[in-house]
Amino acid sequence: MSATPAPAAANVIEVERVLGETHHPAFQILLLALCGLCLMIDGFDAQAMGYVAPSVIGEWHVSKTALGPVFSASLFGMLLGALGLSVLADRVGRRPVLIGATFFFALSMLATPFVSTIPTLIALRFITGLGLGCIMPNAMALVGEFSSPAHRVKRMMLVSCGFTLGAALGGFVSAALIPAYGWRAVFWVGGAVPLVLAFAMLAALPESLQFLVLKGRSERALQWLAKFDPALPIDAGTRLVVREKGNGGAPVAELFRAGRGPVTLILWAISFMNLIDLYFLSNWLPTVMRDAGYSPSTAVIVGTVLQTGGVVGTLLLGWFIERFGFVRVLFVCFVGAALAVGTIGTVAHALPWLLIVVFAGGFCVVGGQPAVNALAGHFYPTTLRSTGIGWSLGIGRIGSVIGPLVGGQLIALNWSNASLFHAAAVPVLCSALLVIALAAATRQRGRPSEPQTA
Repeated sequence: MSATPAPAAANVIEVERVLGETHHPAFQILLLALCGLCLMIDGFDAQAMGYVAPSVIGEWHVSKTALGPVFSASLFGMLLGALGLSVLADRVGRRPVLIGATFFFALSMLATPFVSTIPTLIALRFITGLGLGCIMPNAMALVGEFSSPAHRVKRMMLVSCGFTLGAALGGFVSAALIPAYGWRAVFWVGGAVPLVLAFAMLAALPESLQFLVLKGRSERALQWLAKFDPALPIDAGTRLVVREKGNGGAPVAELFRAGRGPVTLILWAISFMNLIDLYFLSNWLPTVMRDAGYSPSTAVIVGTVLQTGGVVGTLLLGWFIERFGFVRVLFVCFVGAALAVGTIGTVAHALPWLLIVVFAGGFCVVGGQPAVNALAGHFYPTTLRSTGIGWSLGIGRIGSVIGPLVGGQLIALNWSNASLFHAAAVPVLCSALLVIALAAATRQRGRPSEPQTA
C-alpha cells in the first residue's frame, strides 16, 4: 500500500513546464501556420470592400457616401463578433469557435457576388463581420497559450501579422482580379480559400491545454498533450495541473476585478482611437487617392502600401517590444503615426513621397494595433485571454465603425486632402497620450504589463 502515492506523484504533469521545455517545432509551425492563414483570410476579407469600392461605385452608379454604411456594417458585425464570440471561446474553447467562425464567414463571402443593391450588401457585410470579428482574439489567445512566457508576445505578434499580410496581399490580388474578372471575383476567392482552410483546421487545429485543464477536460487535454510531446510518459493515472486558477465569474466582469479595471479601460480607449484611423485609412484611402487623380490600380496600390507597412511594423515592433517594453515602443509608435498620417494629404500630389508617408502610417497605425492586442493577451490570464483581447478589439471597433462614417461625411463636405488627414492624425495622437496613462496605471497596480526585458 505504501507504494501507491509514488506513481501518482510521478504522473503529475505541469502543462506550462512541458510547453516551456519541449522543443517540438513541427507542432508549433503547424499551429502558427493554421492560425496565421486564418488571420490572413480574415485580413483579406475584412478589407475586400475597400478594394472593390471604386468598381462598385462605377458599376452601380452610387455616390461614395453611399458606401459608408457598407463599410461600417461589416465593422459593426466584427464588433459584435469580437464581443460575443470571444466570451463564448473562454467558455467552450478556442478551437470550436475558430473553426465555426471560419466556415461561417467563408459562406457569407461566397454569397456576396449575388447581391445587387446597397441594402442587401449592407446586411451581408454585417453578417460576414460577425464571423470575422472573433478570429483575431481567438487565434492570438491560442498561439499565446501554446507558448512559454518568454516567447508569448513575439509569437502573438508574429501570427497577428497574418491579418495585415492578408490585407496587403488582398490589394495585389484585387488589382489583378478586378480588371480581368470584375469585382465579384474578389469575393469568390475570399470565400473559397477559407472554406478549404476550415476543413484543414477541423483536422489539425489543437485546443488550448491550459483551457482544457481549467475546464476539467483532462482526458481531451491529455490527447492533445500526447500529440505535442509524444515522448511524455502518459498513462491512465496521469494528472495535469496548471499554474493559474480558474474563476467562476462572468468573464467580462472579471476584466475589472483584481485591480485590472484601469488597465482594461485604457486598453479599450487606445484600441478605440487607433482603430478610428486604421479603418478610415483602410477603407477610404484608395478612393481618396483616385479622386486625387491617380488611376484605379495606382489607388489600390497606395492602399496596399498601407497594409505592407503594417506587416513590416508588426514584425519589427515585436522585436522592439522584447527589448524596450510595450510602453516606450507604443508611445513612439503612435507619435510617429500622428506625424505620418497628418502628412499624407500634404504630399498626395507627389507619388514617391505619398508612398513613403503611407508606408510609415501603416507601420505605426496598422502595425501598432497587433501590439495593443498582444499587450491584452499578455496582461490577462488564460481564463480571460480571449475575452480580454476580444473586448479590447470589440470596444475599439466602435472607433472602426465611426472612422469610415465620419470620413465619408468629411469627404462629402469637400474637405481638402490636407485638412482631412490633419483631422485623422488627432486620434492616434490621443493614443500616444493614453499610453502614458497606461504606464501610470500599471505602476499603481504593482504588476508590469510587459515582459521583464525593459
